[in-house]
Formats: sequence, structure tokens, C-alpha cells
Amino acid sequence: MADGGTAKKAKGASRRATPKKGGGRKTDRPVVTELAPRVEAFRGLARRVAAGEPVMRPGQLHGLDRHLHVRDTIIEDHATRIASAAQGAREKFDKLAGSRFAFFRGTSLLFHRDMAGEDARMPTVLLLGDVHPGNFGIMPNADNVPIFGVNDFDDVAYGPFTWDLKRGAVGFMLAAEEMGGHKRKHSRKIARCFVAGYLDAMRRYAARGTEDDEELRADNSPKIIRALFEEARKPRAEWLSDRYLDETGRGFRANEELTPVSRRVPEFQEQIDRLAQGERVARSRRAEGLTVKDVAIRHGQGTASLGLPRYYVLLEGPSGDATDDLIVEFKKARRSALEGLAPSGPFDAGETGDRIAHGQSVHLAQGDVFYGAAELDGESFMTRERAPFREDMDLDDLSKKGWKAYARVCGRALALAHARSDEVGQIDYDVEPRILEAVGPEALFIDDILDFAVAACERLARDHEAFRRDHARGAFEDMNRSYR
Repeated sequence: MADGGTAKKAKGASRRATPKKGGGRKTDRPVVTELAPRVEAFRGLARRVAAGEPVMRPGQLHGLDRHLHVRDTIIEDHATRIASAAQGAREKFDKLAGSRFAFFRGTSLLFHRDMAGEDARMPTVLLLGDVHPGNFGIMPNADNVPIFGVNDFDDVAYGPFTWDLKRGAVGFMLAAEEMGGHKRKHSRKIARCFVAGYLDAMRRYAARGTEDDEELRADNSPKIIRALFEEARKPRAEWLSDRYLDETGRGFRANEELTPVSRRVPEFQEQIDRLAQGERVARSRRAEGLTVKDVAIRHGQGTASLGLPRYYVLLEGPSGDATDDLIVEFKKARRSALEGLAPSGPFDAGETGDRIAHGQSVHLAQGDVFYGAAELDGESFMTRERAPFREDMDLDDLSKKGWKAYARVCGRALALAHARSDEVGQIDYDVEPRILEAVGPEALFIDDILDFAVAACERLARDHEAFRRDHARGAFEDMNRSYR
């Protein structure tokens, strides 16, 4: 996802020309400005592609032209973090350099610019936007019961359903090769299971119409994720004491992950009070009290969001003895990486934090009641609960058979999220039959998705190598500027 807005000018960045000493002729001194984001330029490109014009897209660039496009896009995508010299930005670039899969996860804007305007004829859904094996997992629902499903809504936007399938297929192929050690032939079979699981589930929802209230719980989930539910069964008291609370139980501990900022308790109490007035929190049994005990800055979490402001808010639990406290996260929200790139239509998910909250409310039948939007420090934030049973699949531990089974259940979870686009989202037609009709010959459709994924993986390998060279030479330590 791209950083919102344009970075501030560096100190002394813009100067007027001054007269040369001893003469009337003026000497140009450098007039320096930050290069503007190219959001509107790519929006125009997406429109032309969607209209069927024969125009070149970034994915068709080669050699130095592609290398420079990759460099410029990554700098633009992290403008705010680079300009502010955020420690998390350096950590993120180091992380991206160490792994192709991490690079894929952390460069969603680069990936989606290659797709600008693509598949305009396909049915629209509310896209998750950043589909890969790490963005499915266990999380709390409205009743504080663990469920499995899509769990990262930062990039949600309305667009062709195929965009999520394509990114998901690439994600499974990359992860299976890099983390599972599988050859390309087998990783393609794993990605095929992801797409096939999606289509199987979409057929079931078209026939039965159960997507409105269906959720994957420990009692009705496939075998491959039942073990994940078991791993997530950690007592809240143990989770709190092991990871977060200080020795008194009245606040956060200070360590490399958490920096307490207790002075901000009154400010965050106002934020929590506003959140509690929302319909979803108010209807739940968890809305009573919600007294803020402490606030901390959270460091070093995530991949795409490393370097962005993130706060944890500790709330007093019902017992008052620090064994059942709640933690609500506030994470800075930015524009979706798909903004202006997905073919335009009449549907609008909203802006920043409101858009992310809309995504969660659509994609999950009875999701976390603390998911919402807030304005803090003049910027938009998204909110959600951190829970002891929030758990992701350990991809390193999957067997060959396990990879296929996990890919299939993730395809099913994505289909469930998409199928709800017309139940709770803005889509004004029946999504499931339209998607199944648009697929056409299924074998051809799946092979097209997999061929796309293979080509994208090969391009990403070249992009990653170019990024590694640039990173080693300091290319991402400062902003691009325009000189006169």
C-alpha cells in the first residue's frame, strides 16, 4: 500500500536564484522539489487499458527501464517513511532484501501497477487486495469466538474478482517455493488448489446461498486448520503476562517491541469512548467499562506496514485483576495500493480507515467488533482487537499434502469474502452466478491464472535482485528530487 500524501520537502530543499557577486548576471542555485506521486498518471493508464487501448504497462518493461521503475515505485510507496527517516523503513527494506516472498508481500503497489486496468470485463467484488498465504488466519469474531478467514483489509477496494485470484496464486507459488522448498511444477499444483478451492466454494454459495452467515470455526473447519485452532488456544491471562503486562499488571512493559506512553491515556480514552458508541461494539456484551489502563507504541510489526505509527491500548477487563484485559490496536491507515489501478466503477469503499472498516464488515459475517476507524494526530487510523487466539499458519511446517489442503481452504475463505460483496457490500447484482459465468471453460480459466502467476514470479525474481543491489548501494535512504 502506498504512503498517503507527498513527503515534506527536505530542509533547505527549495531556494531562489540569487545574483552572482560582482556582476548583474544571475546564477542558478538548485531549486529542489520532491517528485510528486504518480497516482493520477497511473489512474489515466488504467482507464486506457480498461478501454481496450493498446498501451504499454510497466510489466512489459525490460532491463534498465524496469529496474528504474521498480526503484522509483518503491521510493514513492515509502515516501513518508523515507522522508522522516523512520527506523521501521530501514527494517522493512532489510526484510524485503532477505526474501522474495517478503519482497512480494511488501511491494503491493509495484505488483498492482503491473495490472493497471486489467480484466475490466470481469464481475466486480470487494477485493481483499493483498492476498497471500500469510493473510489468512485465526481471529476473534463478534462473540469473541475464534474463526478462520481473510485477516488483512488494508488494501480493500472494489474491482474484478480475478485480481485477488491472481495475487493469491502468485503468493502461494512463491511461498511454496521459498518456504516449502517445492519446485515450480509442484508449486503450480499448489496454486491450482487455491484457485480450484475458490471456484468450488463459489459454486456452493451460488447453489445454497449460505454466505450471509457462514464462518469457519473449530467445529466445522477442514482438518488442515483444526490444528491451527488448537495452537491458538492460549489462555488470555498467560498471553497477557507473557507478552505485554508489566510486573504490576497495571500497564505495558517496556521492551524492544513496546514503548509505554502512559501520558496519552486520556486522549485514547476519548478514542475508545467514540469507538464504543458504534453500533457493533454497543450491541456486544464486551462494551461495558472499556477503561483505558495504558497506551504503548508498538514497534517492528508486519511487513508492508513496517515503519508506520501503531499503538496498543490496554483496557481493563471485567474481573479487574489483569487476567482478562483487552488490547485494542490503532494502526495508521493509508490509501489502498489498488487505488486508481483497478478498473473504475460505481462502487466506492471509502477512504483510509473507513475503507478498511468497510472491508472487514463485508468480508466477515460477524467479525471483530473493535474493527473501526479513528482520527489520531490529524491522521486516519484503523482499529482492531489483538487477541490471544489470533494465529497464522506456520508455512514452514506444511507437508506437500498440507500445502495443497491449506491452499484449497484459503481459496474457500476468499470465495466466502467475495460472495458477501452483494449481501453486505455495495454490489447490486448476484455475484456468484456472474463469476461462474465469467469463468467460462474452467480448465482454461485456471491455466490462464497459473500462467499469469508463473510470469509474475519470474518478473518478481528479477525485480528482487534489482532491489537488493539498489538497497545495498543506499538507493532508499533519501527521496528522489527534481533539480533545475
